[in-house]
Amino acid sequence: MMEPVLSDAGLGDAEDDDFDAHEVPDAELPDHRYHDRELSWLAFNRRVLELAEDTSLPELERANFLAIFASNLDEFFMVRVAGLKRRILTGLALPTNVGRAASDVLGDISAEAHALQLRHAAVWTNSIRPALADAGIEITEWDEITDEQRAALSEYFQSQVFPVLMPLAVDPAHPFPYISGLSLNLAIRIRNARTGRQDFARLKVPPMLPRFVEVPGGGEIMRFIRLEELIANHLGDLFPGMEVLDHHAFRLTRNEDVEIEEDESENLIQALEAELLRRRFGPPIRLEITDDMDDVTLELLIKELDITDQEVYRLPGPLDLRGLFDLSRIDRPDLRYPRICPPRRWLSSPATAMSVPTCSRRSARATCSCTTRTSRSRPACRLSWSRPPATRTCWPSSRPCTAPRATAPSCRR
Repeated sequence: MMEPVLSDAGLGDAEDDDFDAHEVPDAELPDHRYHDRELSWLAFNRRVLELAEDTSLPELERANFLAIFASNLDEFFMVRVAGLKRRILTGLALPTNVGRAASDVLGDISAEAHALQLRHAAVWTNSIRPALADAGIEITEWDEITDEQRAALSEYFQSQVFPVLMPLAVDPAHPFPYISGLSLNLAIRIRNARTGRQDFARLKVPPMLPRFVEVPGGGEIMRFIRLEELIANHLGDLFPGMEVLDHHAFRLTRNEDVEIEEDESENLIQALEAELLRRRFGPPIRLEITDDMDDVTLELLIKELDITDQEVYRLPGPLDLRGLFDLSRIDRPDLRYPRICPPRRWLSSPATAMSVPTCSRRSARATCSCTTRTSRSRPACRLSWSRPPATRTCWPSSRPCTAPRATAPSCRR
């Protein structure tokens, strides 16, 4: 009897070298062929910053990219950097996806983030702010406005800003106050005019008010002043009988990463509530200060907040440029991307004939009134013309068509 012959598939035989010619040893591959997960994210945010640096884009869109960059970087520190630091402190930090130690990656993140934030501040100061001024939108300072404008802003401060301010002083009877995450604050040094004793006070800039306050009486030029600048020039109203020696802006970022063990938690809702409450009091991971802050105030903040010098970011410009999102309310279409209403060519088939609205057109004077009966029904188009028109396929849109007048009807919805 003939024994069956089994063909060798080349999967378990050590002497089979069919695949040796296609195998490349690891030693011949480049050492840096993989990117670190955290540094790769910073590289992505750097490309967002490059869009803000692009002078060919409209000015308000460039300012919007600056705000997006700042918002992205805040989330990166609150989640990615915070989680990395927590694993290092607990001794559970494993090598990264490229085999590097977590402490080395943290040092590279700090160096790259410092460079990006300095670049971010320089783009605003040297490029976008002058470009907005040339376009008729000025971000001004208190010393650059007239007395009439100062009087109007002082009235706004007394009626809208002053009632929501709460300065907190630090003395032997009052400990250092809690600084909430991502809040913009003023560090104020005051002196008692009667006793000569110096104290430190912290004032939180109210987040419920617009970051950029419009200066009245600007005419065709729109002028805005930063809210912290307005508050800083009215500190005498907050500390009567005290001499204001100095004030500086600072901003703190805390660990707000959420970590829940779903398998070990008996009640997931209670575990989530406890974790959300803990987020408010997470440890500080980044301190942003202005470049004019004195060493006395900085040393006090470092001591009370228990942070290192590596976690301090000294910036030559205003802090928290997420406030540039407020400029989106400015009605200047010429400083934004043009609105585009692209046409769509629907397939004329029996299956889609009932779902695609069709309109007929005679000339540029023909009108198309579209109404929607329900959320699931297609728009019903009614046309008026004086002679049999040529037919064309239209698309539903809430905006007027941007095609040339000779080829598009006047649509009203």
